[in-house]
Amino acid sequence: ADMFANEEGGPEPDWVVTEREQFSDFRDLNKDGKMDKEEIQHWILPHDYDHALAEARHLVYESDADKDQKLTKEEVLDNWNMFVGSQATNYGEDLTRNHDEL
Repeated sequence: ADMFANEEGGPEPDWVVTEREQFSDFRDLNKDGKMDKEEIQHWILPHDYDHALAEARHLVYESDADKDQKLTKEEVLDNWNMFVGSQATNYGEDLTRNHDEL
């Protein structure tokens, strides 16, 4: 109700329908109509999600201009702001160290 209150009794917006489906299909694992501590933990930190791999894939996808799945020095430098703001590079700190792969 904080985000959408259907006071007029009309149809719900698509995003509300989608959120209801997400809740019932993926969030409410024990189907009791509410999220308990374990369900919230699984939602925030899913067991089958590799954050480092997801961040690395994101950086390559966004920076790989020629889409060859490899980053050149130029591609990294052209997107330096993305790397400096990334947890994968320790927010840029790792870029100041000598690396053979760079």
